[in-house]
Amino acid sequence: FYYFIRLCLDKILLQCVLQSRTLSGADAINALRPFYFAVHPDFFGQHPKEREVNENSLKRLNGYLENLQKPGFRSLKPTQLTFYVRETEPNSSNVQESFSASGFRAVSFTLRTRDLLSTVLDILNSCSLSTEHIQSLNVNSQPDKEAKSAVNRPIKWDKTYYSFTGFKDPEEELEQAQRVETTLTSWLDYNEASAVKKLKKSLPLRKELERLKFELSRGLQLSDIRWQRSWGIAHRCSQLHSLARLVQQRPEVLKNVKGRTVVFTDRSGMSAAGHIMLGTMDVHHHWTKIFERLPNYYKLQKRLLSLEDRISQLLGGIQVIYVEELQPLWTLEEYYETLNSFYNKLRDSRLPFHPRSLRGLKMILESDRYAPSLHEFGHFMIPTVCDPTALQWFIFAKAQEARENLKRKEEMMITEKELIDTSTEKFSLDRLYKEPSVSSAQMIDCCKRLLEESLPYLQGMHLCISHFYSVLQDGDLCIPWNWK
Repeated sequence: FYYFIRLCLDKILLQCVLQSRTLSGADAINALRPFYFAVHPDFFGQHPKEREVNENSLKRLNGYLENLQKPGFRSLKPTQLTFYVRETEPNSSNVQESFSASGFRAVSFTLRTRDLLSTVLDILNSCSLSTEHIQSLNVNSQPDKEAKSAVNRPIKWDKTYYSFTGFKDPEEELEQAQRVETTLTSWLDYNEASAVKKLKKSLPLRKELERLKFELSRGLQLSDIRWQRSWGIAHRCSQLHSLARLVQQRPEVLKNVKGRTVVFTDRSGMSAAGHIMLGTMDVHHHWTKIFERLPNYYKLQKRLLSLEDRISQLLGGIQVIYVEELQPLWTLEEYYETLNSFYNKLRDSRLPFHPRSLRGLKMILESDRYAPSLHEFGHFMIPTVCDPTALQWFIFAKAQEARENLKRKEEMMITEKELIDTSTEKFSLDRLYKEPSVSSAQMIDCCKRLLEESLPYLQGMHLCISHFYSVLQDGDLCIPWNWK
């Protein structure tokens, strides 16, 4: 009994020492400012794949940090995160070599920490960011010598303590988590109950979302209603309710939307693809202005299409396309200016392309690259600043490969759809989909391996193929395409 009392007193003393080195939530945010500046999705507007990866990782990181601050938590499951980190120190020769031509690099790390201070240090060190500024925070990171030696001294609680109290041994749990690699079946077994609970809770909102979307699409004769980001169901319902109220209050301003697609995104306007963008942070007054400007947008869109045709004629009939998944979310005005600048450069260079010699090929314009490339799906990715002569030789050299890739793309898309349908039916899924950052080749590989498994957990679930394991707030299960 006295031995047990002494253990408890020792534990209380240790907690007091640890608390002298604990960050507050506000301190943690301040300490992580360099990290947020390097990975924030708003800085990746022209890189949709990397932006989406960072958005998903930040959500999971924020959840991890929130759980650390909850009273009474014991231990957290190790969490693997991947971020694309921007170059924030261009003069640093040591770091610059590891960055891609686009100015960022991928960093993956696993959090196994159990307090805010060590978590913050782990994140900054993993991303090769400075930790010197943490010393200036209101944190006693250098306790006295005795306390420091007490913290650094490995402490193994006697097993009788855990037997007597019923508490789980955190060291043992952590070691076990590190030894056991996460597998699809083990993860589903651990997270199925949570996902089912969240999914059932979201079902009424999902029905409400479908009803609102159907009624607005039918009433306004829209082609579709979409969302740029993976907002939750409640957030999407709120946006549709806002649009429905505008329809009731100002029906005359929506007379020109017939046949169009409405996209809820970060800013209002018309996209390069011709979709009506409604900024989720804008009020009805801003939306009304966009709807009133639609006739002018449609005129500009006709000029844009004519400009694409003229570029095509100068490049031997190659088709200029805009791919939402691969290009930044340009407004119609921004895309027109980009096309016009590129057209003027081509016209002045007078490249000797034979008319219609490149018919059937496709290209997209990019503003953040300096060298042309060929995408795996067969379209050319052409920088707006590309030298015309270099562009000519690159297209000539890659034309045959581009045609082969385009043909392979069509076959791959058919295979992907068939595998999605087969997987949905076999596992009785309510929905199977993928994030835009997952390629068709990755999706095909994932589905083929899924079909070899027996997974009763998935019946009636919403399954998203992603790059990470996670359960979304509405019960969707996210698994990495390369699951084990």
